[in-house]
Order: sequence, then C-alpha cells, then structure tokens
Amino acid sequence: MGISSPGIGSGIKVDEIVSKLMAVESAPLADYDKKSASYLAQVSAFGNLSGALGSFQSSLSSLTSLSGFQSLISTPSDSTVLTATANSNAQPGNYRVNVTQIAQAQTLASGGYKSTTSAIGLGGKTTINFSLGTVSGGSFGITGTALGASLSSGGLTPGSLSLNNTVIATDGTTRSARLLADAINAKSTTTGVSAKAAATATSATLFGAAGASTFGNIDTSGGGTYSLSVGGVEIAAQATGVAAGAGVTAASLDAALTGNTAVARALADANITVKGTAAGGDLQFLNADGSNIAVAEAVSGSVTGGIGNSGTANIGSSTTAVGSISLISADGSPITVGGTNPAGAGFTAGVGGAYLGAGFASDGTRTSGNIVIDSSNNTLQGIMAAINKGGFGVTASIVSDGSTGSSATPNHLILTASDTGLNSTMKISLSGTGGNPPDSALVDLLAYDPAGTQNLSQKAAAADTKATVNGIAVTSSSAGISGAITGVTISTLKVGSSTLTVSKDSASLTSSVTAFVKAYNDLSNQITSLGGYNPDTKTGGPLLGDSTLRNLQASIRRQLSSSITGLQGTSLTNLSQIGISFQKDGSLTLDTSKLQKAITSNFNDIAGLFAAVGRGSDPDIKFVSSTAKTQAGDFPINITQLATQGTLQGTAVLPAETVIDADTTWTVTLNDTKPATLANTAKISLPAGSYNPSQLATLLQSSINGVSAFSSAGATVTATVGDDGTLKLVSTRYGSKSNLHIATATGTDISAVFGTGGSVDGLDVAGTIGGYTATGDGQTLTGSPGAPVDGLKLTVAGTTLGSRGSFGFSQGYAYQLNTLASDYLGTKGAITSRTTGLNNTVKDIAKQKDAFASRLTDIEARYRAQYSALDTSIASMNTTASFLAQQFAAMSKQ
Repeated sequence: MGISSPGIGSGIKVDEIVSKLMAVESAPLADYDKKSASYLAQVSAFGNLSGALGSFQSSLSSLTSLSGFQSLISTPSDSTVLTATANSNAQPGNYRVNVTQIAQAQTLASGGYKSTTSAIGLGGKTTINFSLGTVSGGSFGITGTALGASLSSGGLTPGSLSLNNTVIATDGTTRSARLLADAINAKSTTTGVSAKAAATATSATLFGAAGASTFGNIDTSGGGTYSLSVGGVEIAAQATGVAAGAGVTAASLDAALTGNTAVARALADANITVKGTAAGGDLQFLNADGSNIAVAEAVSGSVTGGIGNSGTANIGSSTTAVGSISLISADGSPITVGGTNPAGAGFTAGVGGAYLGAGFASDGTRTSGNIVIDSSNNTLQGIMAAINKGGFGVTASIVSDGSTGSSATPNHLILTASDTGLNSTMKISLSGTGGNPPDSALVDLLAYDPAGTQNLSQKAAAADTKATVNGIAVTSSSAGISGAITGVTISTLKVGSSTLTVSKDSASLTSSVTAFVKAYNDLSNQITSLGGYNPDTKTGGPLLGDSTLRNLQASIRRQLSSSITGLQGTSLTNLSQIGISFQKDGSLTLDTSKLQKAITSNFNDIAGLFAAVGRGSDPDIKFVSSTAKTQAGDFPINITQLATQGTLQGTAVLPAETVIDADTTWTVTLNDTKPATLANTAKISLPAGSYNPSQLATLLQSSINGVSAFSSAGATVTATVGDDGTLKLVSTRYGSKSNLHIATATGTDISAVFGTGGSVDGLDVAGTIGGYTATGDGQTLTGSPGAPVDGLKLTVAGTTLGSRGSFGFSQGYAYQLNTLASDYLGTKGAITSRTTGLNNTVKDIAKQKDAFASRLTDIEARYRAQYSALDTSIASMNTTASFLAQQFAAMSKQ
C-alpha cells in the first residue's frame, strides 16, 4: 500500500478540515458529560440526605421505647457503699441504708493430695449428688474438750490461747469455762469469734456407777464431824456421836435436794441444778453458765461413810468439775487456734470449724445434680471436670498450697457455689451402685452435710446481704436488694451506711428532648440546602423540585403537627404541650420552662409523646411490643382460652415416708417439640433413701432442674404437694410448647410417687384484640397480619375469661419518625431506590456516550476517505492540467 499524505498533491488541508468537522460532530459528547455530572450530583445529594436522616434517626433511639425514659434517678451519698437504679414505679424520697453484710458464696476445700492425676479409691462406680439449700439452727465453730485439770487452781497463763492471730487475755484468775468464754467474747469484735461455755457437770460416777450407790451412810459415833458442800453450798452436815443410818444417808441427801427445801433454794441461788439421785448412784450437779463446781467433804475426827466410801474411814475429799467451751465463728469462716497452751483451753492448735447441731433443708428452686465417678475419672482432675460439666450450681478447681517435699500433699479440691446467698449452701451425698456402697476414699474426700458428716472444710460460708432501709431489716441472697423500696434496686458494694435520694430524672429527659429538637433542625437545614433555592446566587440545590425530598419533608412535618391518639389516661397529646413548636422558617424551638413544667406535672405521660406505648384497663394484660404496621387505637380485649402449663398430676396420696431404691433413674421429657428433639429428653438419678412428701418434691424439682440441657434451654419445673397429699409437677413454661412426661428407667417405679396420674400438655392463650383474630404463643397474644392490630403483642395473665376491658396503643412522635426514617433508609427505601435509579441512569448515559463515540470514529474515517479522494482527484486534475498546458505550449511553438 502506498504512503498517503493528504493535501500534498492538491494543497487541500484535509487534516484541518476533518478536525474542524469532527469538532462539530463531537459537540454532543459534552451534553452527555453534563447529564452524567447532574445525576451524580443528585446521587451525592441523596448520600448527604441519607447521612442526615440517619443522624436524625440515631437521635430517636433513646426515645422510641419506654425503656429509653429513665423516669427516676437514684443518687447515693456514698457510691462506694452502694449504687441503685429506679424505674417508673418508684416514689421520690430520701432513704437511709445501712449495709452490715454482703452476700457471698460458700467455698469448701478438701484435704491435701500428692497428685492431681493419681487414682483416688478403687474405681468402684459411685454416684455423687449435689444439692443446694439452707442451713438452719446450730452454729459454725469448734467444740472444745474439758479444760485442763490444773486450770481450776492455777488459771490459764497469759498467751496460752490465741484466736485468728489475736491473743486472748488470760491469767491466773481465768479458772473456769465461764471466765474463759468471757475473755474470748471480750475480743470477739477483733477475732470474729465468740465463745459459749457448756454447762459444767460433776462426774456421772461421782455418787455411784451402774445404778449402785457408793455413798455410804455417815457414822460420826467415833467422835468426828462431817460436812458436804457443793459449789460452796452446804447440803449436808452431821455432828459428832451419830451412828451410821441415823444421820446423813443417800436418802437424806435426796430429800434435802428435792422440792422447795433450803438446800435446793441455796443451790438454785448459786445457779446449780441437780440431776439424778444419790440413792440411784447417778447424782450429778450442773451449772448452766460454765462456772466450776467444787464438791467437798469436810471431816474432823473419826468418820466413816460418804462419797465412794461405805463403812471405811473418811479422811475428807475435794473435787472440782470444770466445763468446756465452744467457739463460734461470726461469719462461718474457719477459726485459727494458736497460743502457747491451747490444750489447756480444750483446743488443738490449727485451723478448723464445722457446723454444730445444725439442720439442712434442700431448696427446690435450686438445681441439683449427679455425677458418676469410676475408674475412668477417679482423680482430682477427673472429679473437677465432672463437677464443672454438670452445671448444677457448683464449680470446682484445684489449688496448690505450695508445700513441697516427699511427703507433701499440696493439691486441694476447691468447690464454690455459683450463686451467693444462704440458700446456696452445699450438701454432697454419695451412693454406690448394684447394692455396693460408695467408694470409701471418695466419701472421705467429698461427703459433706451441714447436719452430719463434714469431710470437706468450709473456707467461706454462704451468706445473704443484710441491711436496714429506714430502720427496717432486709436481706437478699445476692448483692442486689429489690423490693425494699418500691421500684428501686440497690446494689451493695461494701459494709457501710449511705443515704439514697430518689428523684425525677428531669435532666436526662430534658437532654433527650433537646437532642431531638436539634437533630430535627439539622435535618431540616440539610433538606433546605439540598432542595431549596438561593435568590441571592440564583442557584438551586441539587435536589430542587425532587419529589422524594419533598415527600420526606412533608411527611415529617405532617407527623410532628398531628396529635397522638390511642393512649388511655394521658393529658399530653402534642409537642406544643411540652414546649416544642414550629418557627416560621420551619425549624423547631424548645421552651425549656414549659418542658420543665410538664416534667413536674406530667412526668410519666411524656413517654407517650415519643415512644410506642400501650396501656390496658386490665392490670394483668401487659404491653410487650409492636411493629410499624400496628395502628394506634383503643382495642377491646376478649379472651377465650387462658394459657396453661404442662402438668404431671399424681393421684396417689404420698405416705409419711417414700422409699427410693438404689439405682433409681427416670426418663424425663420436658417442653418437647414436634418432631421430637433429643435434647429435650434426659435421665435423672434419684439418690436412694426415705423422703417425706416435702423432701420428695424438693428432690424431684431440683433433680429435673439440674439437667444441664434443660437449664440451658430455660426449661424448669416446680413441684408441690397439694392439700390432698398428692404430688404435682408443673413446667414453668406456658402454652402448647409446655409439656412434661416421666417414665421409669430403673429402680423405683414412678407409680410409687404419682400413682396412676398422667401428663396434660399446656395450651396457648386464645382470644381477639379489637375484634380481630390474634395468635397465641404461651401467654403472649399477637395481632394478626392485615388488621389494625397487626404485630401488637400482649401478655395475658390472670384467671378471667371473656371481656378483659380495652387496651390503648399509641405511637409517639419518635417512634413514628423512626419508622418513617427506616422506610426511606432501608434496602427497599425511597432514598435507596432513587439512588439506585440515578446510578443506573448514569450507567445508561455512559453507554450512550460510548456508542456515540464509536459512531464518531466511523464519521471521521468517512470524512477522511472523502477528502482524501477529493485530494487525489484534484491532484490528478492538476497533473492533467499541467500536461495539457505543456502540450498547448508545445503546439503553440509549432
């Protein structure tokens, strides 16, 4: 192909001509760019609008529901002692709170073990049952033995006894259990330990043994005299010259000690009582306050007979009965006993403590459970893992005390109740299987009963929070105290005193309302900026005249200008009543003085202006929630079926004692679904034993509630014994999903407890709201789709069928505006749709521009081809013209 250079042959400026022609042809490209820029500006504007509307919606978040209105605030004078929260039911006022004890969880510890992985016991299958309950009666401490014999004469030397590292002040005058107890109690504030002296008693064999009298008749016929005194009180005397049998005898002693005699009165004045008789050989003297009792025979001259003496010479005798004391821990903590001579006080040096004379009652509301220990897990680690997996309110850990050496046993199993409170005290029982006893080594490790064997040592006692509120004593199983002050929950932090002021939270409400007004004005300014016209610059916003923007602005103003309807018993129906009003420029203004007045006089009604609120004439019908489709209004309620619970009702009257055999397991199905769910069925093991009706109810309730799969799903039961003596188990859930079925797996048959009783599944609540159908789910009734009550959810309690009054529902301004904003901002909202449409238009313009640009290439090629051809033609003609000119010139010469 030849080289082409347009215009050279003819002189025509082909490139310049084509360039100018293409400039004219491509002029529409600028129009495409203008259109695209215009639409992109709108996309950006809608982005700004979306951001402003989103910010406005965020300002509504604290106002759209009742929970966003903190009606009252609670302010303690000492926030290190307690904090508190108040709801709308609280009453403003000042309260004095004195916290004397903070709730704590019980902690038990085992003795030491050398290894955490060595086998404990022989590996025989042992079931360990954990139950939680309350200790009653008795005390926690240490029972001492009789005081040292020398104490009555020499006292207890200084430094002999220390308790919890505090030395008890003793000296040569501390000669009785009573005086020692007084010395200990004088330090109880420091030690946390008090003492109680046991009653002092003379030896049971002092006046005889096995019913045979060894008090011989006194004989002073040989010229002597005799006197018998007890605790410094002379109870018998015999002058000289009296033959045996004619004076002091066992019978005469008994006569002097019986009835309203001078001797009996004198002993009573000395706080000494009498038990048994001299004639019976079991005479004892007792002093309830722990004072010593000295029994002395004073003899002069020749005397026969007396204590332990029959017909032989009596040279006189003297014995002193010394009592013992018990140490009592004020908070159930272990007591550390030390000192130079604790044995003289009846104690052994070391750390100890146990429940003394206490009872234990399982709490049926608390979970209990079993673990099985055998050769696969009979180590400290295996036991710990099994307990923690059980999930029945007890956690286990292993702690090393750091001791070393070949004989050291540093590892201790530590058990801690998951919850605080007195009703979280543990009881741990062990049983074997197949008629075999439990592994003795596991019994030694774990058996714990506050009313019996206590092989674990208590390191911290379960305790309730104790306090007084305005002088009234209150307790709580946790650090929180509810109900002492209506509508106020107190969280205790430490022992101490604080005043608590409950007042209206006007500042928070004012702040929320102010933020609402500001957010609206910010949105309004943004709308004006995007869609308004500036007469000074004679320019309009990027969304000037846009229907989406105009509709949003109109909808917001319409909602704010309308009144709230549907709510019963409120005097506030529009924003102007709390000081919010429109200005001429379309912005909102807040009159804070008018708002404060509304807060003072109509505090609880302000929530109805902003949030979705429901109130019924029947206090047993409560508002739960609503949806954007729920319409405001006043709706009559009619209930045709109350929600019921799944129940297993026994028919057998329980005997005084029901025996549960060893290896008894029952299969329990609780709140199962259709089709059935495996996790809703589990086996429970019932510890062997005899149970009265109350204990049996507690056992079943705690055993079922202790199944981790049930508790994880929130499924629980209650067990009660009716007035007719039958047992009833009830699922705590309501409705058609509430059911309870039990079958015997092994051991005692369920008929021994329930007779021929059967299970009845629960029913859902049924009825109408505002005359429209509603769907029941347990106690919850929800308005059906398509009706004005669509999505209105209520809980229905009480016992009444038929008409239940009316229920008023209103949608406050914040709730309505939040719904409106969601409609515009959602994935299918108006702003999203408009933005999507604009972006699609920009894409279409880009395609049109690309197509037009492609056509321009063809046009330019055509122009070049045409002008190149013209150039060639002109060049050819120029060549022909030149040839002809030459020929004509030649011809002219010729």
